Amino acid sequence: MNTEDIQLYLTLSSSHHSHLCPRQVLGVRIALAGLVCLGLEPQRKDKRLLVTAETDGCFIDGLAAVTGASAGHRTLRVEDYGKIAATFVDVKTEQAVRVAPQPDIREKSWRYAPGETRHYFAQLAAYRVMPTHELLNIEEVALVKPIASIISQMGARVVCSSCGEEIFNDRQVYHAGAPFCLSCAGASYYRKIQDKLTRALAEPGPPHR
Repeated sequence: MNTEDIQLYLTLSSSHHSHLCPRQVLGVRIALAGLVCLGLEPQRKDKRLLVTAETDGCFIDGLAAVTGASAGHRTLRVEDYGKIAATFVDVKTEQAVRVAPQPDIREKSWRYAPGETRHYFAQLAAYRVMPTHELLNIEEVALVKPIASIISQMGARVVCSSCGEEIFNDRQVYHAGAPFCLSCAGASYYRKIQDKLTRALAEPGPPHR
């Protein structure tokens, strides 16, 4: 991938993010490397590519600019490990590669930004032009879950036996034959404090003065 192509995706990423930062550049470079390893083209529309990012924020804008993946199309997922890294999966073949920056790229960046004295701008310039073998670690990986389980059955829905809320995309778990959402099954990311908000919304408020 030449520098003109990299710049094309950087422009697209920055247009969505309102500015360009080193993490977006890494997102673009990581996505391009992942696609090359899988032999897939950028900006796919057929959902053959599944991308799992290991952090959120501006890094994802770089990934999305190259791949076209999005949460809305269920082709972009976040497993928040707090790492600038992503795994790219060919859904058809189940081949997967994980791409991450090499640990010393901040130090290397000075060599590729001669005359620059500011860390941020040295990284911004260097990450665009550093050779892939100096910038990135690329490894073939195997998914812990089958791809069919990760993608799941789109449109499937059941009602949680505990809270009564609907569960989509086959994300329920079963206990004694009954379906439960992950929250009620003990894997929730939140805990309830008091059930006051629903009642407050249902009750009429004081008259406006």
